[in-house]
Amino acid sequence: MLHRPLPSPSALSSDCWTPFHARLHQLLQRRSLLPTRSRLLLAVSGGQDSLALVQLLRGLQPHWHWSLAIAHCDHGWRSDSTANAEHLRQLADQWQLPFYCQRSPEPPRSEAAARTWRYQVLEAIAADIDAALLVTGHTASDRAETLLYNLTRGSHLQGLASLRWQRSLSDRLTLVRPFLGFTRAETSKMVQQFQLPVWEDSTNRDRRFARNRLRLEVLPQLRQINPQCDRHLANTAELLADEADWLAELTEQVYQQSLSEKGLCRSQLAQQPIALQRRVLHAFLQDQLQRSPSTVQVEELRQLITAPQGSCSSSLPQRRVAVVAGDWLRLQSVDD
Repeated sequence: MLHRPLPSPSALSSDCWTPFHARLHQLLQRRSLLPTRSRLLLAVSGGQDSLALVQLLRGLQPHWHWSLAIAHCDHGWRSDSTANAEHLRQLADQWQLPFYCQRSPEPPRSEAAARTWRYQVLEAIAADIDAALLVTGHTASDRAETLLYNLTRGSHLQGLASLRWQRSLSDRLTLVRPFLGFTRAETSKMVQQFQLPVWEDSTNRDRRFARNRLRLEVLPQLRQINPQCDRHLANTAELLADEADWLAELTEQVYQQSLSEKGLCRSQLAQQPIALQRRVLHAFLQDQLQRSPSTVQVEELRQLITAPQGSCSSSLPQRRVAVVAGDWLRLQSVDD
C-alpha cells in the first residue's frame, strides 16, 4: 500500500510554530475543548487528518501541558492493516508517545459494526489510562459529508446537525473533535508542510461505500460550483446544531406540560406550531415504544390532534395504536 516512508526524527519535530498551530490554539481557547493538563487519548488511523492532528497537538503540548497517548483500532479489513499498525507504533516511538493498539477478533461485517467495536475499544483504553477525553481528527469536510449523507436519507434536524465539537460517550469519557475548524484540503497542506508519513487506506477509495461516493464524486462537483463548499456546509451544520439544541429544550418543556397519566393533551398541542407538534409527538412515541418512530407514524398522530372522539391510528409496533379519548391522545393495545 502506498505510504510515505518514515522520515528522520528531526523532520517529525513539533518545535516549529505555524499559522495552523496558531489557529488551533485560538480555537481551543475560544471553545474550551481540551482543558490544560488534561489526559488526551488520540484516535489515530494513520491517514492525513489524524496525523496532522497529532502533529499540531504535539506542538501545542508545551503550552497546554497535556498528557498525550495514541490509540489505533485494526479492523482487519485490509491485507496491510497489520503493517499499518506497526507503522504507527514506530511513529509513536519516534514521537515518544504511549501507543495502544487492538485488532478485531474478526473483520466487522459493516461500517456500523466497525464503528461500534471501535468506540468500545477506545472507551476501554481511555478507562485503562484514566483519560477523560477522546480526540479524533474529524474535519469540516467530514461534517459536510455527514450533512449531505444524512440529507439524502431524509434525516431530521438532529441528524443534519451531527458531528458536534464534542459529545459524551459515557459518564467518564467525552469525544472531542477539535479539527472541525479545518478542511481536508488544509490537513493535506499540513501533511506536505510537516512531511508526515501518511498511510493510505485503500478502503477510502472503494466506491461501494456511499460516503466514499460522496467524497470522491459528489463533493468535487460541488467544489466546482463553490470551492469553499466544505466550509459552508460545515457552517450550516453548526447553525443547525445550535437550533436543534434550542428546539430540544423547547420540545421538552412543551412535552412535560402536555403529558399526564391520561396521555398527551390535544388542546395544548393544538396551540403549538406544527414543527413543535411533530417533535413532541416524536418524543412521546419514542418514550412509549422505546424505539425511534418513523416520519409517517409521527404525522399520523399529528392528524389525531384535531380528530373526532374515537379516532385511531394505524397499527404501531408492539400491536399498539394511538387513540383519541376526549382531550387526550394515548397509546393502547389493539386487543383492548
